[in-house]
Amino acid sequence: MLNLPTEMRVALANRLWPFELEAAQSADGGRTHKWLFRTADRASIEAVVMGYDNRTTLCISSQAGCAMGCTFCATGQFGFERHLDIGEIVAQVAYANAFLADSPIAGSPARVTNVVFMGMGEPLANYDNVVAALHRMIDVIDMAARSITVSTVGVVPGMRKLAEEGLQVGLAVSLHAADDQLRTSLVPLNKRYPLQEVIAAAAYYFERTGRRISIEWTLMASVNDTEEQASKLAEIARALQAHVNVIALNPTPLTSQQAPGRSSVDRFMEVLRNHGARATFRETRGKEIDAACGQLRVRSAADIAKASTSE
Repeated sequence: MLNLPTEMRVALANRLWPFELEAAQSADGGRTHKWLFRTADRASIEAVVMGYDNRTTLCISSQAGCAMGCTFCATGQFGFERHLDIGEIVAQVAYANAFLADSPIAGSPARVTNVVFMGMGEPLANYDNVVAALHRMIDVIDMAARSITVSTVGVVPGMRKLAEEGLQVGLAVSLHAADDQLRTSLVPLNKRYPLQEVIAAAAYYFERTGRRISIEWTLMASVNDTEEQASKLAEIARALQAHVNVIALNPTPLTSQQAPGRSSVDRFMEVLRNHGARATFRETRGKEIDAACGQLRVRSAADIAKASTSE
């Protein structure tokens, strides 16, 4: 609003911005930046921007905390605080775009080109606000719907409802296990929506939208990195015509699960491909910082507690 005096614009920005920056980290030679934001009611949320050769991807949060309770996720270990409102979701994109305009990532577009709802929270548990935020990103910020991906651990009603919205956003389904017994131990929501219901909802999304499903798989040593899990996962991926994204666990301070060694990763990927699955192993970004979902919040909370004790 350049028609307003500078002082007025500064005053309005400080008064109306929905959160303040509490902590920031960078990694990968400045190609990854992570932010911890604090809202007016002191809820904390995280966002991560990652620069690549042909895109700049922003990972955003949809909730403060998460009620899903996935055992390997730092956010889930904190529990659920509240849903983010529409403005708080969209403001993460606005903040990243403002940051990139001042501090572009070398070799990457100087604005957010891709958004993934893979930060704190389960997007489909905050369905109405997330869909409204999607419309603002597409209609107001002028992002391409096909450059936005909504991730879910398997909220089946939300998956089916999103299929009917007429949006061309991508859907990523976080499976992490290819049978109900293991999946329930990792993703408690599986008790409510078992694996076959999640797979059927994913197939429905593909049928209604024509958008190929992505399957997200966090690889954990001696948990879901076995050949048996890989072959079962390949069967699911073939049935859905889905692409599998495998990433090694970025361990959190509150879990005993660990990332597998390189040989285990290579074996898992080989089994997937030998069984006809389209699969990509994605290198973990931000290993030297708290880049996994919820980790910076864990670190910040620990620092605050330490400071309080020392006082």
